[in-house]
Amino acid sequence: MFSLSTSVQPQVTVPLSHLINAVQYLKTAVGSSNAAAKPQHREHALEQDLQSTEPTWNLRDLGLSDLGVGQLDELISAMLPRLSQQGALSSSSPSQQAWGTSHLSSHSFFHNKHGFSGGKMGTSYPVFCKQIPSPLQAVCTELRYWPVWIQNRGFKTLGKHKRLQAGFERPMESDGFTPSFMKGLLTRDKGMEVETLDKLMKNKNIPDGQQDSFKTGFAEGFLKSQALTQRTQDSLRRTRLVLLVLLLLGLYGLSKTPFLSGLDSAVDPVHMKNVTFEHVKGVEEAKNELQEVVEFLRSPEKFTVLGGKLPRGILLVGPPGTGKTLLARAVAGEANVPFYYASGSEFDEMFVGVGASRIRNLFKEAKANTPCVIFIDELDSVGGKRIESPMHPYSRQTINQLLAEMDGFKPNEGVIIIGATNFPEALDNALIRPGRFDMQVTVPKPDVKGRTEILNWYLRKIKVDPDVEAGIIARGTVGFSGADLENLVNQAALKAAVDGKDMVTLKELEFAKDKILMGPERRSVEIDKKNKEITAYHESGHAIVAYYTKDAMPINKATIMPRGPTLGHVSMLPDDDRWSETRAQLLAQMDVSMGGRVAEEIIFGKEFITTGASSDFDAATRIAKMMVTRFGMCERLGVMTYTDQTKRSPETQAAIEHEVRKLLKDSYERARDLLKSHAKEHQNLANALLQYETLDAREIKMVLEGKGLETR
Repeated sequence: MFSLSTSVQPQVTVPLSHLINAVQYLKTAVGSSNAAAKPQHREHALEQDLQSTEPTWNLRDLGLSDLGVGQLDELISAMLPRLSQQGALSSSSPSQQAWGTSHLSSHSFFHNKHGFSGGKMGTSYPVFCKQIPSPLQAVCTELRYWPVWIQNRGFKTLGKHKRLQAGFERPMESDGFTPSFMKGLLTRDKGMEVETLDKLMKNKNIPDGQQDSFKTGFAEGFLKSQALTQRTQDSLRRTRLVLLVLLLLGLYGLSKTPFLSGLDSAVDPVHMKNVTFEHVKGVEEAKNELQEVVEFLRSPEKFTVLGGKLPRGILLVGPPGTGKTLLARAVAGEANVPFYYASGSEFDEMFVGVGASRIRNLFKEAKANTPCVIFIDELDSVGGKRIESPMHPYSRQTINQLLAEMDGFKPNEGVIIIGATNFPEALDNALIRPGRFDMQVTVPKPDVKGRTEILNWYLRKIKVDPDVEAGIIARGTVGFSGADLENLVNQAALKAAVDGKDMVTLKELEFAKDKILMGPERRSVEIDKKNKEITAYHESGHAIVAYYTKDAMPINKATIMPRGPTLGHVSMLPDDDRWSETRAQLLAQMDVSMGGRVAEEIIFGKEFITTGASSDFDAATRIAKMMVTRFGMCERLGVMTYTDQTKRSPETQAAIEHEVRKLLKDSYERARDLLKSHAKEHQNLANALLQYETLDAREIKMVLEGKGLETR
């Protein structure tokens, strides 16, 4: 319906079809005499329109899009009534002044609303009575009745405003009094106007001669922009495709992680047929203890008939490189049973529950292949002490599962668990109790006998000089583990290959030992003659004191070749491993350490001593402090230890420092007296070092006895 609203009452409505017909009438038949000759036909059409529901129309639907703004205003002024400044209905022509209504308040709400009183709601009432000469007015005259709209009230109410019309209800316009159709009819189109190419050239004032070039350039730019847009769209499609493929691959990879797949694949055992106790050298005590496990795995009925039970877990404890893993393999190889290997770090994952599931999977596979051996290397990484930590709230699940598998409700007969660690202090107490790891085997570093066996074992694998004695190398490798000795032999073989030799000699083995202990030679270092001379007398001082001191260790070699952080070195070899040391031996070590500084002071004077003795003083001071505070080798302080420095009184601390200083001073004086009494030998040895740079024990002895080294 076409709704005409004003700021005064009453409000009337006109069917939209009437307005369309009137507008079309204006466009096609204005001034035609037969426009008013068919009242019956128009009346019939108007009656049909009264019973229909009209949609909202715009100017284009009405065929008015070609009219300008001024023409549209004139059309509206000619067709529709409007208010004058006095508030009464008025029109553009004097003949339309008969349109009017009352603005006075009536006695009833209905009369104020509709301009008349009485009647039932939903019926039609007469509003206009005069004939209007305009086409729309003629239509309105022939249409004697108007449907009534109930006006939207000016105050809030919960009631729902509806139009009453012959059994059909439609909600009213919510935006004030003006319907949307009138808004579209009375307002201009405010959309952005599309600028044509001709208008653009006209606005830019392009000359006629350049318009063709402008159009050509515009067309080329348009085509290039189209091509660029196409390439951009193609690139976006390819990018989306690549991202989709990466997403699918990521989802596929995530599905293969333990977080989604649960347990890992089945653990395959390893048969250690080629590893036996014959391959393990230098740890005879550990092999003897593990022999019981081998006997149980070979013939378990031998133990079960007596009612005995073998320990379920064996814990191998020892420094790195001592052969713990090799021992576990030898146990499985001797018993010829499946061997399951796992590292402690394999059970540690970022996903919750993965470590526990791997423990369950490992023991499940092992129980299905009993008897067998499970070896867990670096046990401290999975069996560490359980602590409450907000950073790792689920870290205890793995060790709890390990504890349950080793000694839980379900038995695991026939499964021997061997764990290895070099940090037993970090293990949880529940893990090392009886019933779990209830047998602990210590695997220490080999002694001189064990080192000799290990060296002979590895020397058999290379081409070596028959005159090489492994015992000599073993004496000079105190503190070496089996892995260190294997590395030593390998380094010697590489040195012989670089030098183009056919076999490994003692010289290459000594070279490899010095390289491991002190670092590689620094032959590129340019040392001036003065510093080289100071280094020769310094190292000669150590060698003279060591050679002529009764309780000092025998000299192995002296060199002034720079290695690592040092400019020279004197190595000494004990005749045998020292399990304990006497007071005389400790004092002899202090004297040897003081020999270098004493030699510099005697030869060059106090003003020319160097900083080369700093490490020597550290070693001597450490020995003196141990003698006073731990070994009870001080008469003044007696047989008492003073390990905790924070609990010492000032008087006790002063006494300790006094005794340490006294021991160091006495050692310095003894070294001075010895070097002064053997000044000639000292001079000869320093000259030999300057000439040959490196001297072994035999050559040092020849020099000190006054013999020449021409045979070298």
